[in-house]
Amino acid sequence: MDKRTCSALAATLVAALTFGTAGCSGGQKADGARGRKNPATANSGRAVGGTPQKGGTLTVLSNQDFTHLDPARNWVMNDMDFGTRLLYRTLVSYKAAPGTAGGELAPDLATDLGTPSNGAKTWTFHLKPGIKYEDGTPVTAQDIKYNVERSFSPDLPGGADYAARYLKGAEGYRGPAKGEHLDSVRTPDDTTIVFELRMPFAEFPNATVMPTFAPVPKAKDNGPRYDNRPFSSGPYKIETYQRNKKLILVRNRHWDPKTDEIRKAYPDKLVMVMGLKPNQIDDRMIAGQGADASTVPWSALRPESAAKVLPRAEVRERLLAESTNCTDMVQMHTGRAPFDKVKVRQAVQYALDKEAVITSSGGPAFNDVSHAYMPATLFGGKQPDTLKIPATGDPDRAKQLLKEAGKPNGFTTKMTVSNGDKGRAEAVQQSLAKAGIKVTIETVDPSAFYATIGDTSNRTDMVYTGWCPDYPSGSTFLPFVFDGRYIKEKGNTGNHSLFRDKPTMQRMDEIAAMTDVKKANAAWRELDGTIVAKAPAVPVLVRRWPLVVGTNIAGAYGQTSFGGQLDYASVGLKDPAKSEG
Repeated sequence: MDKRTCSALAATLVAALTFGTAGCSGGQKADGARGRKNPATANSGRAVGGTPQKGGTLTVLSNQDFTHLDPARNWVMNDMDFGTRLLYRTLVSYKAAPGTAGGELAPDLATDLGTPSNGAKTWTFHLKPGIKYEDGTPVTAQDIKYNVERSFSPDLPGGADYAARYLKGAEGYRGPAKGEHLDSVRTPDDTTIVFELRMPFAEFPNATVMPTFAPVPKAKDNGPRYDNRPFSSGPYKIETYQRNKKLILVRNRHWDPKTDEIRKAYPDKLVMVMGLKPNQIDDRMIAGQGADASTVPWSALRPESAAKVLPRAEVRERLLAESTNCTDMVQMHTGRAPFDKVKVRQAVQYALDKEAVITSSGGPAFNDVSHAYMPATLFGGKQPDTLKIPATGDPDRAKQLLKEAGKPNGFTTKMTVSNGDKGRAEAVQQSLAKAGIKVTIETVDPSAFYATIGDTSNRTDMVYTGWCPDYPSGSTFLPFVFDGRYIKEKGNTGNHSLFRDKPTMQRMDEIAAMTDVKKANAAWRELDGTIVAKAPAVPVLVRRWPLVVGTNIAGAYGQTSFGGQLDYASVGLKDPAKSEG
């Protein structure tokens, strides 16, 4: 990443660390003349705590409930990590390993990564024998087909829409409730499933990692209520689930580890305690005493807690801080005035002080500035800066653009943010105010955030949100954030700028049809810069996901394919007996 000037908070934090003068470039670059690495990323790419032992109770402390656990609706990164590693399995998944190995695909329900035919427009998967649900009944190909179909149901919004985008004949389909089924998903027998796509899609195995491709038996489906009690095909099942209070998982005794090369399932039980205050969670995890020694946090460490962690070697040893590979953005409603004018949107681009937002996020130890929409991993490791706007913003240029757009006195607007992003939103608010754009902030509980901003008729004109690539390809980023053909009235995902630009959509189709992966990657990168110039959204930063785990935790690492979240497939306890004391 390009180097950036040190913010006041970063300088203060570095002084507190007694590390001397620090450079402010992201990642593992050396700081100052001493050549020390970023202390927040010292454990990057490795597991902490050694090898877990079987047994005990792993406790998770959370300030929120899940957005969704129903696999047809589960498309929030940490929820997907939890659901697909513990409760249900998908056709394909990611290896359970720290670092880059965690980005490699591995067969899960399927015997392999699928067999393409018909120029990659047909994909066939065969299921492993012996995979059972929590009641001992076998998982079948028909159950996977059924969940794919139910993901189209209007009363089950919010899920990954790869099926809607790629399956042949899916246009206008509204789920299986009235006995209608997709001819493009065939099950010749109980262990074979065949997908017919409307276009070649060489990356289809990556899409089958999504919870959409988990099994749901029709007899257990109870519509929206399935969110409260998904039927387990994974190593654990739900014992009790009290919304916003507590979730208890116990072993699924019909899960056979011989069929599962991914999940280790070390703990006997997992207990998630919800509704806690974020500062309370941070302080308990940093102390790591008593029962909290066998505990992990659900959400990332708050920026203001960084100074309690980084100066202390013992706590740093328990700190995980993998990159999320997710880009934070300020997305503007391009279908409403004044954001229907490109110069108004460009004014926001120039007015935004990204350094101030990074300061509010814990400083450069936990964040990298973003000049493009796609993260650096999708640019071969170095994100371009096509607009050359200073990271601190250019309010004078923003004022000039507003004048040219007929808004010489600025304007007022509203922005919706998740509670946890309030500090970042206030930094946005203060920087835009310097150009005459007055922003009122509306905060929403994290569990309701995506439903709120996904209601296109009743949302504010600005939202602070982000997007994470589901796998390392531009095809899983730009089309989901900027293709106007998949905007939904309710349950809208990704395209929160409601950007409907015909040249952009035409180019997306052209790139999607490319069979040369290198040419496609180059084309996605070029398109990123083209869209940035049209300014439907402002890329702000790419976060790391800092987590401090308890002193009795073992096998803990951030899973790069799940945005740096703790990989629940491999985490456990050093001494299970201590968790029961």
